[in-house]
Amino acid sequence: MYALLELGGQPYRANLTEPLDIAIPLKAGLQTVNCFYAPPMEVSPVVVGDFVGDTSQGGAVNFKNIRLNPHGNGTHTECVGHISREGHTINQCLRQFHWPARLLSLFPAKIDGGDRVVLRSQLEGLLEGEPLTPALVLRTLPNDDLKMLTNHSGANPPYFHHEAIAYLVERGVEHLLVDLPSIDREEDGGKLLGHRAFWQYPEQPRTMCTISELIYVNNAIRDGYYLLNLQIASFEVDASPSKPVLYALQPA
Repeated sequence: MYALLELGGQPYRANLTEPLDIAIPLKAGLQTVNCFYAPPMEVSPVVVGDFVGDTSQGGAVNFKNIRLNPHGNGTHTECVGHISREGHTINQCLRQFHWPARLLSLFPAKIDGGDRVVLRSQLEGLLEGEPLTPALVLRTLPNDDLKMLTNHSGANPPYFHHEAIAYLVERGVEHLLVDLPSIDREEDGGKLLGHRAFWQYPEQPRTMCTISELIYVNNAIRDGYYLLNLQIASFEVDASPSKPVLYALQPA
């Protein structure tokens, strides 16, 4: 089964039977990704009288409660409601689920003070003269599957300079997906300059645009153009655990 689309005036097709999952699985406990000191995800059975919602404990079915923090426990997608005073929710803001996307890889630059930062000049060098896509997927280097296990809390992980984010907005990027805990510095005094630049909040809020963080793009997936399918749970809050999936584009 194929999907047909046009990019840069050229027709492409995507084989929908060959998905490339770039989400980190949500798991209970400590052996998974975590950031911002969020408590780990917890899974516990419902217990009511003689009923136990756990087949391993003799229950007829598995019927469990899940406690999680979307921002800290794994791959998630967030909307402008993450920083706005208005009640924007991811379920209301994300109304379309497929877009042409560009996958890029780069080493964040080391700046004075030791921070590792994605700079505007780096993105300009990779994107100038290339076809525009509404979605951009960024893989930071070096890259390995330890990203699926890392506790980023207190580690000052890489982030985006807000001018780099402003450049992506100029390029028409509406959906940004990154393998970082946040596009902003872990400790920035609440400025959130990257988030504010991306959503242009509060001046002209881009309410239909999203940021997905804590993805993981295996090295076997090459840089290039893809069809992105971005899946969320229909949470009426600012963010949801998400499952972004890529499909390689081939000339039609």
